Amino acid sequence: MNLRQGGIKAADWITTVSPTYATEILTHGEGLEEILRERRLQMSGILNGIDTELWNPSSDPHLWAAYSAADLTGKMGNKRALQAALALDAADVPLVGIVSRLAEQKGLDLVIEGFERMMAFGIQLVVLGEGDPRYSSFFQDAERRYPRRVRALIQFSEGWAHRIEAGADIFLMPSRFEPAGLNQLYSLRYGAVPVVRATGGLKDTVHDFDPDHDRGNGFTFDGYNAEAMLYALGRAVRLRSLDPAGWRRLVVRGMTEDHSWDVPAREYHALYEQIVAR
Repeated sequence: MNLRQGGIKAADWITTVSPTYATEILTHGEGLEEILRERRLQMSGILNGIDTELWNPSSDPHLWAAYSAADLTGKMGNKRALQAALALDAADVPLVGIVSRLAEQKGLDLVIEGFERMMAFGIQLVVLGEGDPRYSSFFQDAERRYPRRVRALIQFSEGWAHRIEAGADIFLMPSRFEPAGLNQLYSLRYGAVPVVRATGGLKDTVHDFDPDHDRGNGFTFDGYNAEAMLYALGRAVRLRSLDPAGWRRLVVRGMTEDHSWDVPAREYHALYEQIVAR
């Protein structure tokens, strides 16, 4: 018996947590593809929002310094404080953050495969999360090999999650699949430019930087392989190094986007009204 299949069959309407994921599950639906395709005309994808009061860099009690899109001074203060707290070199190099469950879904095998090449970019890396021991062991070993450049916090911590978002220049999220994703939204709000794989909700919320038209809010890649991830990360590192003004515009553009629950709430309300009217 599959209760989810029964729910899909019986529902007046089916919602998922992002438009792209609503399309992806028609072909990669964990065995439910056929029934989902039968109901595709009664299915919507509505993006999740975030709590913009809880996740607000101008009033976040977890941070060392408050800041906003209008005044990024505190952003640098948080980076320096994060480096000091984690015994990283106090250097003006790209600080890359990963806050994630340590699970295959999150694309960490790409990080492992491309790790040495990532470090060759001259970055610092801070990882927060817990889960599969093979990933935690890898990052703990990486910390031993790069004691002033890598820190692995193998734990769940709300406070450290906020501080890493505030202190990081770049947030890496190379997910194998991601129905909606929240960390990329926290990253945009906190000025940590997201580098993500274009899947599910990540594709719907992170738009690849276009240098010719100065558009986009992050860096994306399509192929699920380390080379594609490294190319996107390298683009981010180069922009930060070669065009500080362009990097600042990118940061501010992400911070000023509205990813609150206001928009999805209106979409759900409109959808429910349509369903009731039927």
